[in-house]
Amino acid sequence: MAGAYDDRDGQIWMDGKLVPWRDANVHILTHALHYASSVFEGERCYDGRIFRSRDHSERLKKSANMIDFEIPWSVDEIEKVKYDVLKANGWTNAYVRAVAWRGAGEDMGVASARNPVRMAVAAWEWGAYYGDAKMKGAKLDISKWKRPSPETAPSQAKAAGLYMICTMSKHTAEAKGCSDALMFDYRGYVAEATGANIFFVKDGEVHTPTPDCFLNGLTRQTVIGMLKDRQIKVNERHIMPEELESFEQCWLTGTAAEVTPVGQIGDYNFEVGAITRDIATGYEKLVRA
Repeated sequence: MAGAYDDRDGQIWMDGKLVPWRDANVHILTHALHYASSVFEGERCYDGRIFRSRDHSERLKKSANMIDFEIPWSVDEIEKVKYDVLKANGWTNAYVRAVAWRGAGEDMGVASARNPVRMAVAAWEWGAYYGDAKMKGAKLDISKWKRPSPETAPSQAKAAGLYMICTMSKHTAEAKGCSDALMFDYRGYVAEATGANIFFVKDGEVHTPTPDCFLNGLTRQTVIGMLKDRQIKVNERHIMPEELESFEQCWLTGTAAEVTPVGQIGDYNFEVGAITRDIATGYEKLVRA
């Protein structure tokens, strides 16, 4: 599938029914468009099975609660809808996007309690998120924007508004010829990339930032489990920027990113080493098991 995302053939589930792709629209005064009252999930279906599907559906509901609304569909209903969309479009390998938001209604200010909560599920065929960087190692810029304190935003919600600085950071990175950007947090610690968690290797041990002000990704959790199964020590801790020079290997994790090696962050270089290759290969096998 190619072309603009609003002009394609296919079916999208929206508010209880499948509709033609081009008809899946919202009003210009939709609250989420103006005030970011929206949450979403990105998921991948491999050979007919969505990896950690129920975990994604549960997190979607929790994210909505964190930004003060309730999705009027149960986890079981959301699970069914996702597979209905895949079946309607004839896909067994695809990316699945579930999104819920406050729509247009009686309120058109910051408050929106009287507006309906709406939901949609779309899917499309999507290859490697970082293109050939998945094989050669991605090149990352270092963003000037920082992940905010959990006192200023619900950092464990997968909420649309939290991605604004990610979009800005990735645009800057791409203009420099990079695939993505590394972001620090409000304290100056290494945090994550714009849409993926990050891991480092040093002396046979793995180091990854503590997710205390950014999303503890499901792929991140899966990879930590894989490392522990392999008896590789995982250090979840605060990582200072000056430590980047001492790390030997690096990779990103995320539903879209899967496991993507990193070859460079700013002026720091990393090898695509044995642990990185093993985890990337192991993850590919796991999601298709």
